[in-house]
Amino acid sequence: MPVKAIYTASIGQNGVGAFILQCKRLDFHYCDWSGSSKGMNAFLAHLLAPFARQHPSIEIHVSPRPSTHPIIRAHYINPSTSSTNHPRLKAICVRNLSQEQVLRKAEMLRDSTGEKNKKVKAGKTVASVNEGVRGIWSPMHGARNPLDGMGKKG
Repeated sequence: MPVKAIYTASIGQNGVGAFILQCKRLDFHYCDWSGSSKGMNAFLAHLLAPFARQHPSIEIHVSPRPSTHPIIRAHYINPSTSSTNHPRLKAICVRNLSQEQVLRKAEMLRDSTGEKNKKVKAGKTVASVNEGVRGIWSPMHGARNPLDGMGKKG
């Protein structure tokens, strides 16, 4: 009698199979005559077009804001809280930065999930959805290595 396999549908897990970029829009605000916007203006003139071509899934808005420091604001897919439907935002001031530094800040916002930064405390255990196969290790588990005394002539 042949054995038949049971068909199961795969269960989607975050990051498995397909990747969805969390950043949906980047807003670049700058001032035309302010000295603090020099790097942002150079970025907009030289590096923004290649950046936009590399990431067609991200909307890019460029708008002048006279007499203010330049900022990059990112809008993310996931809402800020479950009760409201407001988009999650992150903004970074890029005053007095070079065009390469502005590009790195834009890439950082692009790669971010939009969640607030969390403090990692030393000594905290790692939280995981999946249970470990071998369990939690402790130096108190098990006896000394039984092979230590073998081979010695007493």
